[in-house]
Amino acid sequence: MHIDLNEATPGTLGADVAVIGAGAAGITMVRRLLAQGLSVVLLESGGVDYEPETADLNDGPIMGEDYYELRDARLRFFGGTTAIWGGRCAELAPIDFQKRAWVPHSGWPITHADVAPYYAEARAAFGLDRIAPTAALLDGILPDFSPRELAVPMWSFDAMFDRFSFSRSTDLVDHDRCTVVTHATVREIVAAPSAEGVDRLAVTSLSGNALEVRARRYVLAAGGIENPRLLLASRSVRPRGLGNDRDQVGRYFMEHPHARGGRVVDGGAWALLAAFQKREVTGRTIAPLLTPSAGLQAREGLLNTSLTIAGRRPAHGREALLMRAYQRAKHKSAPTRTGRTMWKATKQIVGRAQRLVDPLRPWVLNRLGQLDVALIVRAEQAPNPDSRVTLAGDSDALGVPRAALDWRMSELDVTSVAGLVAALGRETERLGLGRVEPAAWLSDPARQWRSDPLISVHALGGYHHVGTTRMSDDPRTGVTDREGRVHGIDNLYVAGSSLFPTSGWANPTLTIAALALRQADRIAATLAGEDAARRTQRAA
Repeated sequence: MHIDLNEATPGTLGADVAVIGAGAAGITMVRRLLAQGLSVVLLESGGVDYEPETADLNDGPIMGEDYYELRDARLRFFGGTTAIWGGRCAELAPIDFQKRAWVPHSGWPITHADVAPYYAEARAAFGLDRIAPTAALLDGILPDFSPRELAVPMWSFDAMFDRFSFSRSTDLVDHDRCTVVTHATVREIVAAPSAEGVDRLAVTSLSGNALEVRARRYVLAAGGIENPRLLLASRSVRPRGLGNDRDQVGRYFMEHPHARGGRVVDGGAWALLAAFQKREVTGRTIAPLLTPSAGLQAREGLLNTSLTIAGRRPAHGREALLMRAYQRAKHKSAPTRTGRTMWKATKQIVGRAQRLVDPLRPWVLNRLGQLDVALIVRAEQAPNPDSRVTLAGDSDALGVPRAALDWRMSELDVTSVAGLVAALGRETERLGLGRVEPAAWLSDPARQWRSDPLISVHALGGYHHVGTTRMSDDPRTGVTDREGRVHGIDNLYVAGSSLFPTSGWANPTLTIAALALRQADRIAATLAGEDAARRTQRAA
């Protein structure tokens, strides 16, 4: 069933589980909970497409590093920011879960092995092979890099860019145990008087309609900015907010910051560029990238950062005409379904034009000094407790305090990129593939991060909001336990990338889905155990 809270006032809804947020985490979890026989209420703050008045609920001040305007940093409608997702899927590496002595605040309370079976299921849900691709698929194409220096992981690509849209979620809307409520913004997660559990959700719409939701379990799956915002704003019982007795909610905000790592010149630079292209192999779209090997990370104290190699305009140059057309289509139009379709079509047209009009043109531009064989950095950011989401002094149209972002990076973020670029330089010279010229900012004594608008259409980062309700077995160093349950609140869970203690290099969507499946199974098992105990008591 679908209810639009702008138009209807159902009063009170109840279910086994209430899920806040209809993005990748929330929708994946709801599907699993329904498959486990539970009833679910799914609450989405937006409608079925972009609306400017709803987007304004995202707005808030930014401090620290430059970042995208918070109004536009995530999409508040059914399907969430996956509506503009590029489809990149990759698993976190085993080292990402480990405590690394050289990375302060690193270490998950679970291991890669704990998540591995759910990764396989998540991959299948995205239309991918259950086993992740490896560099062996590109044997004879990729250079023979030393495994002591470099690892070559792979991206897979989900071809269905609107997989989580409302039109593709009729299985939820039509399910007799699922109630989907749109235009339903949770103003507060209302704790019980003891603050040891959630009593209800106070929900409202921009039209003024109100709703109360009661459930046996509650899941907050609204994203890495909204999750801490709502916990901090839920303070009618706990003045500091829910799960925040030790001032951990909102800390450790991480992105995957983008930058130019340098370029490759001379020798076999052009062959190197060709090796790292996105391509079809055995019917699947894949693309390689480079990371420091686990051994190199340990030897030199590096993060598990990453880079790929592609043609880009030189630093301080100007973007090509066709790419400027694509950027205008993407950034100057509202991200409605029509707008999204337009800029995705423009991207495809630009790509075809560049390939068909003159396939030798990139080579010619490189020879003329107008195109670099560039190192495109998509970095792991070190967890930093001072990089955080807090509440601003003003509130949105529904009376919820706005989020404020203070994004901070560290010297380790910069030195890790420098270490990876240096390792690539050693390998290209050894293999006769050219010479790496590191970007100047990597040797600047100030050790400040430097983005580059010519390196990516998303110059600052991947719109990935990570770490703000991190997992930890110790409530002094995290917001949730290893199951994603908020410390001290028995029936409240958090889902999504805000759980990640570290970010790795991998785009978070696949891990978000895998963890959501894992959490749903555990919630279902817990509720089944409670039901069995009650039956036993009644029988006695």
